[in-house]
Parts: sequence; structure tokens; C-alpha cells
Amino acid sequence: MAIVLWFTGLSGSGKSTLAEALKRELESRGKTVEILDGDAVREKLHKNLGFSREDIRENNRLIAELAAKSSAEIVLVPVISPYKEDRQMAREIIGGNFIELFIHAPLQECIQRDVKGLYRKALAGEIDNFIGISDANPYEEPLTPDLTINTADLSVEESVTLLMRQLQEKKIWD
Repeated sequence: MAIVLWFTGLSGSGKSTLAEALKRELESRGKTVEILDGDAVREKLHKNLGFSREDIRENNRLIAELAAKSSAEIVLVPVISPYKEDRQMAREIIGGNFIELFIHAPLQECIQRDVKGLYRKALAGEIDNFIGISDANPYEEPLTPDLTINTADLSVEESVTLLMRQLQEKKIWD
């Protein structure tokens, strides 16, 4: 069964960017790696799901099921995954190979990085229930993630180096 690194954090915190950089580093070390990006999986496989709490939970469940069945050695899952109970559900589906990575950046930093314009639209009232902005969809920060990376303080390269060191210290792989 694959080792699953579940990247959780606000939109714009750097989850997908860090996952792509980590994939390149791991592949350069001979690992087989798959990325199951939350947005991409939703777009390709779960177009019928919206952004209600129930739909977010279902998307997380489906991604966890895909990750658990992957033939790759390592699966990287950059997904907002805003609710503690949904991350716990993913941990239960995946089992002992689940590693929760909290990709932290302050909300203001995420707003400044907003390449998709989503925060601008949410703050203008054009997007309902936007995670981290709407009271209906708060982002529940993990209390005890396996690893935390603060992308406001580190470059992508520094983040990958730190993450690799932390994973090796935890003896996740050789």
C-alpha cells in the first residue's frame, strides 16, 4: 500500500506547488509518485459535487479511496480538506500509511497569492461559502498534524528540503 501524504491548508497556502516540487524530488530518488490534486480530481471525476459541507466530505472520501488503491509507492494529496472529521475519515480509510501535512500560510498571505482570483470573488460576495472566508465553511486547522510547513516563511525549495528531512527523521522511507 502507498504512503499517502495528505496536504491540508487554505487555498493559496502552497499545497499543489509543494506537492509538485516534492514529486520531482522523490522521483529523482527513484520513487514512484502519484498526485491526486483535490481540484483536478473534482474536475475530472466528481463534477457533480459542489462545495457544501456534505459535498466536500464526499470529495475527500473519494480521494482517500483512490489514494488507498494507488499502485504508486507514494501518493501526494493536495486538497484543502477543511474539516477535522473529514481528515480523520481519510486517515481511517488509508490506515497506517496516512501522513497529515499542514501547509500553513496566514489568510492574508493566501489572499495576496490568489492567482485564481477566488479570494477576490469571495470577498466581493461572488462566491458563496468560500472556505476560510465564509462562516459556513471555516477552515479547521489541524491540532496535531504529523508535519507542518509554514510556506509564508520558506521558499518552495526550502519547504521541500525541510519536508524531506522531517520525513526521513520519521523513517517514512529510506
